Amino acid sequence: MSNINILFIGDIIGKPGISITETWLPGLIQKYKADFVVVNGENASDGKGITEKEGKILFDLGVNVITGGNHTWDKHQSQEYLKAEPRVLRPFNYPKGTHGNGYHIAETKKGKIAVINMQGRTFMAPIDCPFRSADYVLQKIKTETKVILMDMHAEASAEKVALALYLDGRISVFIGTHTHVQTSDERILPKGTGYITDAGMTGPYDSVIGMKTVAAINRFLYQTPQKYETAEDDVHLNGLYIKVDSETGKTLELERIVFPDFVRNSQ
Repeated sequence: MSNINILFIGDIIGKPGISITETWLPGLIQKYKADFVVVNGENASDGKGITEKEGKILFDLGVNVITGGNHTWDKHQSQEYLKAEPRVLRPFNYPKGTHGNGYHIAETKKGKIAVINMQGRTFMAPIDCPFRSADYVLQKIKTETKVILMDMHAEASAEKVALALYLDGRISVFIGTHTHVQTSDERILPKGTGYITDAGMTGPYDSVIGMKTVAAINRFLYQTPQKYETAEDDVHLNGLYIKVDSETGKTLELERIVFPDFVRNSQ
C-alpha cells in the first residue's frame, strides 16, 4: 500500500499571509513529508484576487496547485493569469465560458492527484449547482485517479456538510474554505472521505477575517462601502495535513494545522 501525504494551506491573506507561508511552509513540507501541496490563494494579492506575482512566489515554495473562490477575479490581471496557468484554479461551477480551469490533474512520484475547486450558492452568487457539477466533473476524471481533493468555497456550513456527505467515498478529502475561521470538526466520513468545514485563513488574526478592524466595523455600523485594507498583526498559518491511500483513494489520517498555536501560547 502506498500513501500520499498532502498539505492544504487555508486562504492566504495578502502580504502577511504570503510572508508566513514563505517562512514556515518549507518546514511543514519536511515535517509531514508532503508529496503534494495545495493552497487557497484567492486573497493572496493585497487581500483580494491573485496575480502572477503571488503565484510565482507560491509555486517556487513547492506549492503544486492554487485554488480560488469568489474573489479570484478581483484583480483585473487575474483574467489573463487564469487563462495562462492551469495550476491556478477557479470554482468549476461558474458559468460556461468563464476564464480558467475548475480542476487540475497533477502527476506526482506516487501517482496522479486531482484537485477540484467548487463554490457554494447559499448567501453567494447564483452560479451552477455544485452537487450536479461535482457529478459531472467526477465522471470526467474517475478513470484517471482515485486520489481527489476538493476545495469547497462556501458560506454555509450546512451546504458544505451536505455536499461532503453526497460525495463521501467518491473523493478523498473535502476541505471547506471562504469563512477564514478554522473549524475543529475534522473527521473521516463513513465511506472514507476526509472532511473539515473550514481550513481557516493564513493571515492576520488581529483583524476582521483579514481586514483592518476599523474599516470592517464601519462597514457594519454605517452600511456603506469602506476601503479594504489588509491587516498586518498576529499572523497565523492555518491548514490541514491529510494522508491518503493511493490505491483506494480513502483518507487514512487528518491533522489540523494552526501555527503558531495561539491557544497554547496564550496559556
